Amino acid sequence: MLKPLTANSHPIDRNLNSSPKSYRGRFAPSPTGLLHIGSLIGALASYLDAKANNGQWLVRMEDLDPPRETVGAAEQILKDLAAHGLQWDEEVLYQSQRHKAYQRAIDQLITEDKAFLCSCSRTQLQSSQNIHLGRCQYIASEPEVDFAIRLQVDKQPLAFTDAIQGQYQQNLQQQVGDFVLRRKDQFFAYQLAVVIDDAFQHITHVVRGSDLLDSTPRQIYLQQQLGLTTPHYCHFPVITNLQHQKLSKQTFAPALSNQQALTNLQQALSFLQQPAASTAAAKSINSLLDWAIEHWSIANIPKQLAITAAPTIAL
Repeated sequence: MLKPLTANSHPIDRNLNSSPKSYRGRFAPSPTGLLHIGSLIGALASYLDAKANNGQWLVRMEDLDPPRETVGAAEQILKDLAAHGLQWDEEVLYQSQRHKAYQRAIDQLITEDKAFLCSCSRTQLQSSQNIHLGRCQYIASEPEVDFAIRLQVDKQPLAFTDAIQGQYQQNLQQQVGDFVLRRKDQFFAYQLAVVIDDAFQHITHVVRGSDLLDSTPRQIYLQQQLGLTTPHYCHFPVITNLQHQKLSKQTFAPALSNQQALTNLQQALSFLQQPAASTAAAKSINSLLDWAIEHWSIANIPKQLAITAAPTIAL
């Protein structure tokens, strides 16, 4: 049951009133499987960019979808990060503990007539290439069937400049449609949670894989609707296997071995086309990370969406 906002309730989170000026980055894995080399590339890129800018690096566990999660994965992910020398600066934030904040944001959007209830089926959406065209924006009360909650988008193109990919533009109405904030199964959508939590944690820079590039206009639009600050975005190429598939649990990407953490880090740095470390620097995890921070260069990262893994990387 949707609950309206009360006069004294804050729409999202009380600590959003001030925003720090210093760099704050984050790595936000989903515990649907264990970390693989692609995950390490993402963690390392965000870590190095934060540390090279004298910033803080946070870890957020995106445990929003329990049916898809692997038992024990969240704990193992943190162990793997620590084994690779990637130590976070604040307490880990778990999205499974943030449901009230997400619901407050939805309440605000519904109250402001920016979000609406949607009972459309997949069959109905197929006729419009799965783009929601606003056919149920005017449902006044909760339908008897299962329903999602969507954000209404407008027809204005939305553009931003990515630190690697450059200018990127999307027309949400034509290319995406009114997108889901809460699913029919009552789970909160990624697009909502990531926006609320980036704001809550005062994230100033988001460094992540290019597979999320086309999600960014949705997130910026939602930030605008909620009156939140937009971070700087940087999308590096994702690593793919020899079949040009993004590494994932579904493509059977092997889990990282903590016994070869130093080698894993060197492979991740090579993929990001960072300078090769000196022999002395490559002798330990800490010295390698110190070297990588000192020589970190966003400009070295290729302006591509995907790169096939080099033969030296075992997949």
